[in-house]
Amino acid sequence: MAAWWAVYGLRFSLGSLPMDWEGLRQTLVWVIPVQTAVFVAIGLYRGLWRYASLDDLRRIALSAGLGALAIPVVLMLVQTPVTVPRTVLILYPILLTFLMAGSRFVYRMWREARLFSPLTALGEPILVLGAGAAGVRLAEALAGSREWRIVGFLDDDIRKQHRRVHGVQVLGGIDELAHWVKRYNVFKVVLALPSANHRIRRQVSEMCLEVGVKALTVPTYEDLLAGTQLTTWRNLDVEDLLGREPVLLDMPGLADWLGGRVVLVTGAGGSIGSELCRQILRYQPATLVLLDISEAALYDVFSDALSKTSGERSASAEKTRLVAQVGDVKDAALMSAVLSRFKPDVIFHAAAYKHVPLMEDAGNAWQAVRNNAYGTFVLGQAAAKAGVAKFVLISTDKAVNPGSVMGASKRLAEMVCQWMQDGATQFVMVRFGNVLNSAGSVIPRFQAQIARGGPVTVTHPEITRYFMSIPEAVGLVLQAGLQGSGGDIMVLDMGEPIRIVDLARNMIRLSGADPEQVKIEFTGLRAGEKLHEELLTDGEEGRPTPHPKIKVAQARQVPGGLIEEIIAHCENDQTLPDLETLREWLKGWIPEYQMSDVRSQMSEVRSQKSEIRNQKSEIRNQKSEARRGVILTSDR
Repeated sequence: MAAWWAVYGLRFSLGSLPMDWEGLRQTLVWVIPVQTAVFVAIGLYRGLWRYASLDDLRRIALSAGLGALAIPVVLMLVQTPVTVPRTVLILYPILLTFLMAGSRFVYRMWREARLFSPLTALGEPILVLGAGAAGVRLAEALAGSREWRIVGFLDDDIRKQHRRVHGVQVLGGIDELAHWVKRYNVFKVVLALPSANHRIRRQVSEMCLEVGVKALTVPTYEDLLAGTQLTTWRNLDVEDLLGREPVLLDMPGLADWLGGRVVLVTGAGGSIGSELCRQILRYQPATLVLLDISEAALYDVFSDALSKTSGERSASAEKTRLVAQVGDVKDAALMSAVLSRFKPDVIFHAAAYKHVPLMEDAGNAWQAVRNNAYGTFVLGQAAAKAGVAKFVLISTDKAVNPGSVMGASKRLAEMVCQWMQDGATQFVMVRFGNVLNSAGSVIPRFQAQIARGGPVTVTHPEITRYFMSIPEAVGLVLQAGLQGSGGDIMVLDMGEPIRIVDLARNMIRLSGADPEQVKIEFTGLRAGEKLHEELLTDGEEGRPTPHPKIKVAQARQVPGGLIEEIIAHCENDQTLPDLETLREWLKGWIPEYQMSDVRSQMSEVRSQKSEIRNQKSEIRNQKSEARRGVILTSDR
């Protein structure tokens, strides 16, 4: 109404004729309902003014233009005896667009406190690395924030430098971080590059560590698509420093292998098992059976697969039937019943005891053998009888030249699978090293120790381990299971081994703690631990596969009668061997098994500690002598 009235007044004020009030009244009676009908048809009333955007501007302009075309048609059909000046029909949509768009954007600016808000200047200053789409959206999200204040962008794109993004200047390149941190007294830096690879993240992490600022990062594109908010920042963690590139998988092949099939995952409540369930759901199996001996762990992963927060019955899981099965893989009757009931096409066997020092204890060692080796035998036999197409065993690098009972038990599980490979069921073993943030790993323990202010305990200054993230490991497990044929031991490329002490130091610095305050203590190798893990034994050779991160180990054949002897021992529950007897058995079954000499390792560590104490004492003596020299000089 205001636009039509204003245009009418403007038309007659510029001409020589007096204002046509009667014509204004007669036309306005029809203009309002016609324009309202257009607004409703376009959906203009459904928009929220607080979030007015360019899309709203386009719809306003379209509505105004269609209204300007519809109004003279309606006036002609109803035969209104008033002639509408052409100037009115031309200027009306322009003024209407200006009034409607302007009112919305003024309201949005008021709601976001952009017109005047001195409190926004009091927010904590931050630098944003990356002035791309994510950086722009981040600037929009924080425009009215009283908690954060973006003082500038850093971007290596020369075309963006010294320009402004939502009123914030692109100060320069990322390599100028130290200068601008000092200039604006910044303590936090946000990496707004959700698609950045690990190499860039590692470089940014190292730069922030050198400068002494805390590095944060926006969610990845995968997280954003899953519904994570852009302002949900997280700390750059140790995974960003490992520099492992994303894994490329044969998605069509995996979809053809798992889609529409029945898949069973044992140990589904564990770190690897639960991630297996999450990734398998993407390929829409007909039924996914989650099996675990722990009721609590099984409930958690089953609820996670169903909950809205993690994608309740998401598009990838709409056609999948989920089944939670509590049970022990050593229970032959139960395994036969479960496999007969669900008739799985593929089994991923992740259930195992994996904690090396705990399984080295005299009371637990035999249970490790029975659960890891005999449990694999029981499940494998049931799988062969049920006609399962493929059985994938999750193994470990600790099965290579094992120095622990746990590692030896996993090597026995591999040997059991090799021995059973004489029928239609294909047994494939996948061998890899440590995964980040798994239950019982060093990462959560280091985090808890750092949070307490230290000390951070590392067993040995030179101990190394292979690491990869849980999603990467599981993705490669699926790929290896797809590629592997009966009897193959698939070995994942773990990259370069990482020194645990370096891992601890990086975690201390990434947490923002003072490395001088949070000390690192060496406690000595624990029972069954080795300084360095391997992925292939001395007698094995790695044969390449079509995937660059997967090899096939040419393992030695299992001697005849050996597995029968092992199974006979395991089935005799009345006889529980002592630790020394068990180790003798393992040595006979696995020639490469080398029992760790814990006493000699502890003696070595004690001598290293003694040497360190002597060095510290010598340094203190030198400092004391230096102080005495200063005093004597000043006396003279």
